[in-house]
Amino acid sequence: MSGKLIFEARPPMTVAIANSEARYPVNRVFCVGRNYLAHASEMGVTVDKATQEPFYFMKDPSNVIASGSTVAYPPMSSNYHYEMEFVVAIGKAGFEVAEADADELIYGYACGLDMTRRDLQLKAREAGRPWDLGKNFEKSAVISPIVTRESVGTINEGAIELRVDGATKQSSDLNLLIWNVREIIAHLSKFYHLEPGDLIYTGTPEGVGPVVAGEKIEGSIANVGTIELTIA
Repeated sequence: MSGKLIFEARPPMTVAIANSEARYPVNRVFCVGRNYLAHASEMGVTVDKATQEPFYFMKDPSNVIASGSTVAYPPMSSNYHYEMEFVVAIGKAGFEVAEADADELIYGYACGLDMTRRDLQLKAREAGRPWDLGKNFEKSAVISPIVTRESVGTINEGAIELRVDGATKQSSDLNLLIWNVREIIAHLSKFYHLEPGDLIYTGTPEGVGPVVAGEKIEGSIANVGTIELTIA
């Protein structure tokens, strides 16, 4: 079906690729909830991998913004939190993927910030409602340039840290993920046909907390890179 658009279509969202002039077009943004035991505990939740499965929420691709950006404190919230995350960028289609084959779908990796209106998330959680107002809002998915798996190899461990105005708030290791990257890809691909352009934010370690106007967030992941965000 063809016809004249009634208004200009939104251009595709893209992410920088380290050491390249090419860019990575974003298709979907999946986020894994409660994927570090210590973070689940600080949120008042117990996770038992033996009896539970991973769960996910999504962010609209239009909410993706580049590392180094400055954002305004979001509306309708008084408890705006950072969550430092390891991001996996999918580069090959796959459905019902075996764990042993999961690495083949990975194009590369990035640092991410899952910015959260915590008060709205908790209000929704208490009411048994979706988390969209707390998680899926403008400029809430911050991402660094993607490093390719071809250039850095497969990453399964490494320090992940976040600082606010120079003070360390989060410090952990990727090997403490409850469900590792291969398990996440295999599980998520049972429910979705994964496609090139899909981003997976794999979860945050303990130490999440609020930021206020004027503060600067800095994060890093070993062998992946750094990320920055300033709160206006």
